[in-house]
Amino acid sequence: MAEDRLSRAAAVAAAGGVAEALREGALPPRVEVSLAEAVVLGLVAQGVRRWVGIFGHGSTEIGEVLRVYEEAGVVRTHAVRNEVEAAHVGTALRWVTGEKAAVFTSIGPGALQALAGSLAAASDGVGVWHVYADETTEAEGPNMQQIPGGPQESFLRIASAMGPAYTLHTPWALPEALRRGLDTVDHPHAARPFYLLVPINTQPQLMALNPAALPSEPPPPLGPAADGGRYARAARTLLDAERVVVKVGGGARACGAELDELLALVDGVAVPTPIASGTLPYAHPRVMGVGGSKGSISGNFAMEEADALLAVGTRPVCQADMSRTGYPKVTAVVNVNADTATATHYANTLALVGDARATLQRLVAEVRALGAEPRPLTSGWARACVAKQNEWNDFKRRRYDSPTLADPVWGREVLTQPAAVELVTRWARHHDAVCFFDAGDVQANGFQVTEDDRPGRTVTETGASYMGFAASALVATGIAEQSFFGVALTGDGSFTMNPQVLIDGVQHGARGVIVLFDNRRQGAISSLQRAQYGHDYATNDDVEVDYRALAAAVPGVLALHGGHSLAELETALDKARAHDGLSLVHVPVYFGDHELGGIGSFGRWNVGNWVADTQDLRHGLEL
Repeated sequence: MAEDRLSRAAAVAAAGGVAEALREGALPPRVEVSLAEAVVLGLVAQGVRRWVGIFGHGSTEIGEVLRVYEEAGVVRTHAVRNEVEAAHVGTALRWVTGEKAAVFTSIGPGALQALAGSLAAASDGVGVWHVYADETTEAEGPNMQQIPGGPQESFLRIASAMGPAYTLHTPWALPEALRRGLDTVDHPHAARPFYLLVPINTQPQLMALNPAALPSEPPPPLGPAADGGRYARAARTLLDAERVVVKVGGGARACGAELDELLALVDGVAVPTPIASGTLPYAHPRVMGVGGSKGSISGNFAMEEADALLAVGTRPVCQADMSRTGYPKVTAVVNVNADTATATHYANTLALVGDARATLQRLVAEVRALGAEPRPLTSGWARACVAKQNEWNDFKRRRYDSPTLADPVWGREVLTQPAAVELVTRWARHHDAVCFFDAGDVQANGFQVTEDDRPGRTVTETGASYMGFAASALVATGIAEQSFFGVALTGDGSFTMNPQVLIDGVQHGARGVIVLFDNRRQGAISSLQRAQYGHDYATNDDVEVDYRALAAAVPGVLALHGGHSLAELETALDKARAHDGLSLVHVPVYFGDHELGGIGSFGRWNVGNWVADTQDLRHGLEL
């Protein structure tokens, strides 16, 4: 059996894939394999060659299969020290490079942790395989680490609450499970994780597998939205409006050219979501910056004053549309989305359900057919928006020009987050590095100040705002087929959620730098508490951590002090880039009430003592 497995793995490696080995006759049309090997073969057939996770007693058979297939050069396994981290690594790898990964765990606690970590991929539309061990199917008694008591297949119920899931109760269900998974992780418009549960006792069961039955063809994308006069109505809606705002979501990241043309034709302005940063260059005269509960002066002005909304590939997330109060003067909506429920979320909506780019191309053609020509930025609406854009840039510039403030905790002047984050993102663009933002103050300041000139410059995990994502993501720089330099912008709270990246990053050859902005607290929530109630509570501590010593304890990690000036911080970043491996730059940053110490908020949010006012406003709107 072991020799047969090794020969199969060698045949797949030599041919370059499962289908190729079948065509060459190196794999017979029927093979006797364990279910675990069939799972690995099935995922290889779909292009999954990276496995990230932690082995346990529930996954020894899968581990042995992966050992043999890695020895043959078919797959690579990357063992890490935390299942949440594994989920983040798989998400970051697919998000940045497009490479597929399988996150694997044993039974019980590890699977629960990976499931929790998969919330980021589920929220941000990233397709990742999750392969978990599970309780046995013959009910001989409770398995160690299974969910105690409860109904049959308890973990399937839990995983199914997060997304599509399947239990391989019998090995012969594998082709159907693989098809469902392929349709999920490779969905062209709404990818997400797929949870494949492999019970401990079915993993080693032998099955007669027809490798040709393993699905490998991903589902095709939708075409443009159906017409039936809808394009003409949408075009007329936008042309008749006086103040058009275009909300650009993650589903529109490939639509830069179409949006550029359409904005000029309808005299509109764009407000990107953080996940769509760079779809149109920040310097584009019709790009107003992010809008929402945090938002920007110019982006929020455009949302507040618009009378027509074109939403493209965007979810109505509470912070992005200010808990459904973001467009108080909008009376007509055109919503382009591949998901029907999202496309019809708002009242008074003309929904165009289809591929965003193909639909926008048809819409542009229809607008031109009605005689529209590109308009200069001379209308009252355009001039007002440009004025707010200039106000926003001046607002930020004042903070960049005062980069340090006296901080009582640090007992000296330290850098402010706006100035420090702006320098790091500008430095990253100059060196063509990919920035990963962690949840909290760093993330909020980051998407407010980032000035991306193309998609892919920054990965802002705002879907789940998962603390610890950014640092974990750096492991992907080492395991990717084409390595890249990553910059994790993280706070002290987020970093300590997943500090094991210091070890795993070295183990897997990560190339990048963790820029740790340390304000000794959970700054985003402290600020929210002060804004709402005048006091912050239980969001800081008195423990001063020497993060450089912590990082330096791991051989291979370069630990640097970011200094107390922008020049010192840039020098530290240059040293990190010159280091062939992983670095950490510790940056003490200001926290307090000084107006220049942060970017601030410009919108509404249905939380805390703001709930009554926000909901009252929402109930009075036409949307």
